[in-house]
Parts: sequence; structure tokens; C-alpha cells
Amino acid sequence: MLVRLNKLLGQRGVASRRKADELIREGRVAVNGVVVTALGLKVDPDADRVDVDGRPVRAPGEAVYLLLHKPPGYLVTMSDPFNRPTILRLMRGLPEGVRPVGRLDRDSEGVLLLTNDGELAFRLTHPRFEIRKTYVARIDGALSAGEAARLEIGVSLDGRKTAPARVEILEARESESAVRVTIHEGRKREVRRMFETFGHRVTTLTRVDFAGLKLEHLPAGEWRHLKPAEVKALKEKVKLA
Repeated sequence: MLVRLNKLLGQRGVASRRKADELIREGRVAVNGVVVTALGLKVDPDADRVDVDGRPVRAPGEAVYLLLHKPPGYLVTMSDPFNRPTILRLMRGLPEGVRPVGRLDRDSEGVLLLTNDGELAFRLTHPRFEIRKTYVARIDGALSAGEAARLEIGVSLDGRKTAPARVEILEARESESAVRVTIHEGRKREVRRMFETFGHRVTTLTRVDFAGLKLEHLPAGEWRHLKPAEVKALKEKVKLA
């Protein structure tokens, strides 16, 4: 059965479909020894040889699903040209093709899913599925009920309104507030920028829930394999079950 090249790269844990399209456009992907740059090409997974940057893309073995309690100070990437700390320092010996799902900026901490299941990763990050992410933020100053209501409706970032959110003020003092925020978008530094709209600097940001996955008692810097029931629930959310 023929499949789109970007889908194959996703299934084999090389990159998300969007990133795979970038690799193809950049001329970094070859099929049967010939560099391809046209999007939409279909290949036979059983017969065609696919290389990325000169290395063969092999079919993955057993699917791997990991949950990391990312501490602050680590980049969510597998390598960094400036030798800054990355999550790979916390997770030595990962199977080939395991990649983080979605964003969590360097200064934030909390739930981070990693997998070599490219199709699941693609769907969990696709806007169509509206996967919920919940954060607890500590911010400078007191967040008012009016500001919380406006955050729920949506505020303008880069000329585009944020999607509706759920906002719960957990603690509000003159000097600082603690706020729980649930969103389903994946825009860069979105939660921090939402609060900055009202002049509130985020001092700490913890993602406490991603698609139903929670930290529970997992210490910062530690990781574990997902339970079969957790994998099943993720797949049901994105209609893979």
C-alpha cells in the first residue's frame, strides 16, 4: 500500500508531518537514492528505501510512550548547537525515533510526552483535535476577575485572538497570584504572553495535565513508561483506537 512520504516519516518517528514537509522541501530526503523535494509524493514502505540526511529511515520496533516531569532550565529538543541543557541529558539511552510531543519552553516545567509513534504525535499536536493542556502559573500582581474573564474569551496575540480558555484563580494577593489555565492551542509561549497582555509577568509555569496525563507523584527530572490504559485513552482522544 502506498502512503504519503511525510506520513511515513511521521510513522517512523523521524518528525511530525509538518516538520517532514520542511525536510522534503530542504532536499534532505531521498527515495531510492534520488533526492525529492515535491510534497505529496507516495512511497511503498515495504519496497522503497527512504533516507534522511543520508541515513536510512528504518521501520520502528515496538512503540514507546514515555512521560517526563521536565524541570525548568532544559530545552525540549534532542540536541542544541550551543550546548545548552536539553531533555536528552535526563533521558539517556532512548530508543531511536523517540521525540517530544509539542512544546514546553525552557523556563517551564511539567508533563512532557515522548514517543516514536509518529501518527499519535501528529494528531495530539494537530489543532483539529483540540487537545487540552492545563497549567498552573504564578504571576506578579493580583489577577482580577475581569482579567480572568477576558482571558477566557480570548486576547489578541500577534494580531490573532487566542481560543477560549478556562481560567481559575487559585490565589490572589497584591504581590502575586496563582492561576490554573486550560487551553487547547499550541502557540509559542502562549500562556506567558496571555498574562503579559495585562502586565502580569509569569514567574513559574507548570504544565500539570497534557491530554489527560498528569504528573501525580513523579519527581522533577524523572520519567516513566505510560500504562497501557493511558496509551489507549490517548488514542481514543485522537480517534486512533
